[in-house]
Amino acid sequence: RPASMRMRMTMRSIGTHSRRLLGVQDGGGGRSLLPSRWKSSQPQLDPVDRSDEEGGGDIDWDNLGFGLTPTDYMYVMRCTQEEGGFSRGELARYGNIELSPSSGVLNYGQGLFEGLKAYRRADGPGYTLFRPEENARRMQHGAGRMCMPSPSVEQFVHAVKQTVLVRWFQVPPQGKGALYLRPLLIGSGAILGLAPAPEYTFMIYAAPVGTYFKEGMAAINLLVEEEIHRAMPGGTGGVKTISNYAPVLKAQMDARSKGFADVLYLDSVHKRYVEEASSCNLFVVKGGAVATPATAGTILPGVTRRSIIELARDSGYQVDRLVSIDDLISADEVFCTGTAVGVTPVSTITYQGCRYEFRTGEDTLSKKLYTTLTSIQMGLAEDKKGWTVAVD
Repeated sequence: RPASMRMRMTMRSIGTHSRRLLGVQDGGGGRSLLPSRWKSSQPQLDPVDRSDEEGGGDIDWDNLGFGLTPTDYMYVMRCTQEEGGFSRGELARYGNIELSPSSGVLNYGQGLFEGLKAYRRADGPGYTLFRPEENARRMQHGAGRMCMPSPSVEQFVHAVKQTVLVRWFQVPPQGKGALYLRPLLIGSGAILGLAPAPEYTFMIYAAPVGTYFKEGMAAINLLVEEEIHRAMPGGTGGVKTISNYAPVLKAQMDARSKGFADVLYLDSVHKRYVEEASSCNLFVVKGGAVATPATAGTILPGVTRRSIIELARDSGYQVDRLVSIDDLISADEVFCTGTAVGVTPVSTITYQGCRYEFRTGEDTLSKKLYTTLTSIQMGLAEDKKGWTVAVD
């Protein structure tokens, strides 16, 4: 057998006691005994018990939804403000973390998160990540805005790969979903006065997921919110800080109680230009043009958004970047994009009590772009753009 297969079989046969000696940290906070050369430079030698890998345990692949089904391990890396950067991380048992009541993240919201997915490949063994370096760069940009150190692109991508490898068998089968990865960067050090935290923690946990909206792959209904705003000029709407999300919960919950899937927010100055939904970017299609709101500091520059813009241009569409409420309600087609939502068509949008309907179905641009994008992500089509990263 190939050496890699022999190594995998050997590691699989190691019992719990031996696994602990090899250094996978248990939740109690003890230090890892894993040789340092294995901690970051040799992910293929990760000595994790995989005895329950067949079939993904008790996971019901057909009814995943977008809920928390955590894996057993997470990746953790720490640094202090004085160190100025992260050095080496390790895998730890998934579980609660200890924070001071005066930590920067709890008191001042000094935290960022990212979201990306690992897909099971259709063209052979292994898994793929979709443009993880873009998530790393977005976290670095956000960290600069929030006065935080951040992992390098190489550290970020390596940590993501480690998190996939440790429970790779929980990546859903083709067509059933993906392994969602949630990197977090938080000010974990204690601070009383308003200032950057003295210590920072970077971690990644994962969960197998299906579709984001309860409607599944069906088109969704949105409500335009006129009173509550997601972001304002000069604020943090353009970075993925944790403090951007709780303020939209009220508008989102009110909309869902009325049967809408999500909320669309208008700009806070003119209350005329569309920005984005609570958790995804927006596109409108009119004739031969595709428009999506410009990322001018109040809109998150989504990785999926950027990819869809490129794919639309490849298909001959002109892509403009200014969307007024009039442009929205007169559009032929509307769809949302994001890591969690993928490419989701919009059936109706309600604005000032009037409901506007849009084209959906197999002959739409959103369906074409969805098929092109997911085919690249899952290895069903050649990746001519170099967007995917292999995890073997």
